[in-house]
Amino acid sequence: MDQMSWLDNVVAWISPEAGAKRAAWRATYNELRNYDAGNNSRLNAGWRAANYSAEMTDRTSRDTIRARARDLERNSDIANSLISAYKRNVIGAGYNLQAKTKNAKLNADIEKLWKKWCKARNCDVTGTQTLNQILRMAVTRKKVDGGILFVKVYTNDGMIPFKLQMIEVDELDTLQVGETAGGNRIVGGIEYNKYNKPVAYWIRQYGIDGFSLEQPRRIDANDVIFYYTKRRPSQIREMSDMSQTATRIRDTNEFMTAVSVKERIAACLSVFIKKQLPTVGIGRNAATENVGKHEYDGKTLTPGMIKELNAGDEVQVVNPTGQGSDATSFTKLQQRMIGAGQGLSYEATSRDMSETNYASARQGAIEDEMTYQEEEEAILAILDEIYETFVISCYLTGLIKVNGDFWTKKDDYLEHGWIKSPKKWIDPLKESSANKTALNTGQKTYKEIAAENGRDWKQQIDDNLEVIEYAKKKGYDLGGVIFDGKLGSEKEEPKPEPPKPDDQTGDGQEEGTNGDDKGTQSGDGKEGRSASDEGQE
Repeated sequence: MDQMSWLDNVVAWISPEAGAKRAAWRATYNELRNYDAGNNSRLNAGWRAANYSAEMTDRTSRDTIRARARDLERNSDIANSLISAYKRNVIGAGYNLQAKTKNAKLNADIEKLWKKWCKARNCDVTGTQTLNQILRMAVTRKKVDGGILFVKVYTNDGMIPFKLQMIEVDELDTLQVGETAGGNRIVGGIEYNKYNKPVAYWIRQYGIDGFSLEQPRRIDANDVIFYYTKRRPSQIREMSDMSQTATRIRDTNEFMTAVSVKERIAACLSVFIKKQLPTVGIGRNAATENVGKHEYDGKTLTPGMIKELNAGDEVQVVNPTGQGSDATSFTKLQQRMIGAGQGLSYEATSRDMSETNYASARQGAIEDEMTYQEEEEAILAILDEIYETFVISCYLTGLIKVNGDFWTKKDDYLEHGWIKSPKKWIDPLKESSANKTALNTGQKTYKEIAAENGRDWKQQIDDNLEVIEYAKKKGYDLGGVIFDGKLGSEKEEPKPEPPKPDDQTGDGQEEGTNGDDKGTQSGDGKEGRSASDEGQE
């Protein structure tokens, strides 16, 4: 604790009460000085903040931020660079199903049915989007709107009575508030129990004209998958993922617009005529003084023109300087910060690889992949629930047959995995060499490498065997080509033996040789050859 100054001692001697107050206030002041972010100095005078629950904080800004993020989605190229990066890396070409029941035939049947169900006419209640397209739209809407709702709909058309309906967060009926008869609370269009667990979703219904409102529809929470990011325990609704970077994106867009206008002006040649004589005369001679005077209104410059100016007129050319180089460095810095705010590298959002090499590109891709994995985890959880409902629907409609009771062994029949379509290698030679080294040293298994390449390891082995067997039938040995070895029809030439020392005699001669013909073959040609030569046989 800081020692009291002589002034504090004097004040305490004269008035102990005043001295105690000074000491208490000084202690409080010293505590505030421990955190620069907590003091109320001049630099922090405009920083107003308060602690509220997540819903209280988000409720007043949610709709405004969503509307502004959608405006950036429509009009900003930088915003779309972020959205596109997430969409193409999180979903990409989609996820391949790998059924893992104990019955191989059942696995093949389920995978075939799943591939058929993923078509637009079977999985989408509107019949306009495939499952991959739905997932791409969901990632986009979560990035811009903050979330989206997957609703499981049971219909009478399609290959199975199960489809998906996508509902935007705008359609949550926020007018439904208060407490239900069962004691649940409705906040923001979602009905919660006493543990803040969603029980039902109240969806606003529009008339066919798009304006008139009808009675809201209550959907049980078991049939809804709410895809959004929960950042605080008290958060119950979504918030746009673009909220942290929206202002910076807009500032960059405004700056680029101003620079663009300035550069367009700078590209134009402007000429001003400076007059030293009055445009009209004075007194009785005014008419005669203006005879032969040229007017410049509406005149333009043309190549090769010759123009006579009035007496005393002077031409001044306006040549403004540009801001192109400054704009480049500024936008690079802004885009780097915008990408960092979303957990992405500058290269991933700008597609500018001019400042990277293999090592930096590889490191950036690894860090970006860790960001994408958070979204992939949420997408896979949604796919798991969709797949489980799909398998149950297939069983109820009789499309798949199982041995025994399905419901007692439901978890076994629902066992599955997802294989993501692979990304292209940055440097195929280095990537393949790294995989070969990892496989030879046991750091990775063949199964892991196949999964990283988006392949089922069993299917890959079957495909390789099929190719090799077909080549053998055609009289072509392809095994050595695939597995980096010698073809079966190729024989290596015998390696010559190293010369022996001059003092090596007697036992150094091989059996079946005579005189100076050491090492030559005799008889059937098998004697006198090394073991390696016999191995080539």
